[in-house]
Amino acid sequence: MRLSTVILPIHRWSEGQKTWRRAEDLGFHAAYTYDHLSWRTFRDGPWFGALPTLTAAATATERIRLGTLVTSPNFRHPVTLAKELMALDDISDGRITLGIGAGGNGFDATALGQEPWSPKERADRFGEFVALLDRLLTEEAVTQRGTFYSADEARNIPGCVQRPRLPFAVAATGPRGLKLAARYGQAWVTTGDPKIFEGGTPEQSVAALRGQIEKLGKACAETGRDVDELDKILLTGFTPDRSRPLESLDAFVDFTGRHRDLGFTEIVIHWPIPDSDFAADQAVFEQIATEALAQLG
Repeated sequence: MRLSTVILPIHRWSEGQKTWRRAEDLGFHAAYTYDHLSWRTFRDGPWFGALPTLTAAATATERIRLGTLVTSPNFRHPVTLAKELMALDDISDGRITLGIGAGGNGFDATALGQEPWSPKERADRFGEFVALLDRLLTEEAVTQRGTFYSADEARNIPGCVQRPRLPFAVAATGPRGLKLAARYGQAWVTTGDPKIFEGGTPEQSVAALRGQIEKLGKACAETGRDVDELDKILLTGFTPDRSRPLESLDAFVDFTGRHRDLGFTEIVIHWPIPDSDFAADQAVFEQIATEALAQLG
């Protein structure tokens, strides 16, 4: 079991860099950030770009893995994203994981002036996006004509430090997304079942997550892949438990133990942000970071 954190890009770097360094000092496996143009209740406040933030974090740290959780096609193109990821992987000396998902109907969906995509179009775009990005990060030159995304002699030399490319952590719950995770992912990401976030119980959430993992196993079997090859990442804060696992060390150990038993290999918790949905006691948070995994045995 690994423990990681999400650091929202809401602070100027003069202040924000302290958080990334502290995450490394606390021993987190990875520190991720959200790749949005703006996000939910933070829309009217500071919000910085994910890839420049990760580049700065790569130069401010030495050991901790870094990544997006998650990037989506909403405002990105595979050709330009691949070039930036190759550079970021180089700057970090191979410490980057690309969390990637289909996107949604939030602010990113219309920021470039387009109409929101339907769920079907998001899934269609996501499939094409991931497949092309995989080629761009593993081949020196790529030409491809797609319905949504194309490349014409796109070059990515010398390629990633990590071989054959940096790992993809594919966020998915539906059948098409799970097939993408099975085919292209080195990890799978979920936030739980959004349908039970408001009115569900922790027990219902565990059952829903068990069902998601079973569907991932079936998708892997259809692809001819062992599901145990994929890391399974739970991004917390979006299940009916909400922030309760961060209320005490014991509460977190109990939460993590139940989800480890389901097959999860990595739990991700949000760095505390006062007066927000991610408010938590910093001292308890740091105790969890340094003591929880040892208590799990």
